[in-house]
Amino acid sequence: MHHIIARLIGLAIFTAIVVNAPLVVSEPGANPKDPAREDLSRVEFPSLAQGAWAPRFIRPQETLESLYGDDWVTVARFNRVDRRHVYPGMTIKEPLDMVAARKYTPMPTFYEPAKEEEKYILINISEQWLGAYEFGVLKFSMPAATGKKGKETPAGIYRISARHRNHTSSLYQTDSGEEQYPMDNAIRFHIDENAVAYWIHARDLPGRPASHGCVGLFDEAMQNRIYGFPDEPVLLDSEKLYEWAVGEDEYDDDVGDQEELEEGPVVEIIGENPQYQPFPVKN
Repeated sequence: MHHIIARLIGLAIFTAIVVNAPLVVSEPGANPKDPAREDLSRVEFPSLAQGAWAPRFIRPQETLESLYGDDWVTVARFNRVDRRHVYPGMTIKEPLDMVAARKYTPMPTFYEPAKEEEKYILINISEQWLGAYEFGVLKFSMPAATGKKGKETPAGIYRISARHRNHTSSLYQTDSGEEQYPMDNAIRFHIDENAVAYWIHARDLPGRPASHGCVGLFDEAMQNRIYGFPDEPVLLDSEKLYEWAVGEDEYDDDVGDQEELEEGPVVEIIGENPQYQPFPVKN
């Protein structure tokens, strides 16, 4: 009797497995609820309205490096995304003219309001991009991640008032919860009426507004230290801006501690968070 019951149970388990087994295995796709906005083709930037790009679905085993070779940096910057945030199942924007994309910047090559300033930082929230100007002439520019909905980076004109190469967040922790969120190469530009400080600093770039109000820049050295990826850091924008804006060529020796600064470069923030195209309607 016990043998019969055991066989019946085994048959029921086998039947359940067979009945519930998937008949078709589909390719990875973006989450229909889109909690992370992983379809970057939906994020609208004014400078890309010309349509010089096409959506590119990332398939299993594909990376920016495997798809684009040495131009992976061009594509990463074009999408305002770091390598850690490109994964199978998501969609990115693929430039159709890679030669033009290598020179892409949405920032004006000359900015009239900055012509009297030795150093001037312009941040365009609508473009998720930062430009560094010397007497109005664009010196260099880079992608940025500003405040997400409900935590928008405040528009306005400010001055850099502090630097802290080894800054960490006093409010937020890393995903593991083991340490405070790193904010390497931090440059403070504003303190609001609630004593909340706003900084430009190293962070992850997911291709869209993502911060709690600060302005984040590429820094793969920080990602390697915290997440162990990528193995060979390449994108070091936060370090580049830090050295240009508040480095030792401009101020005294930097020992890594937080320092108050006087008459720092102007920081102007313009625009509004980019819009998102709706999902295609399914028939």
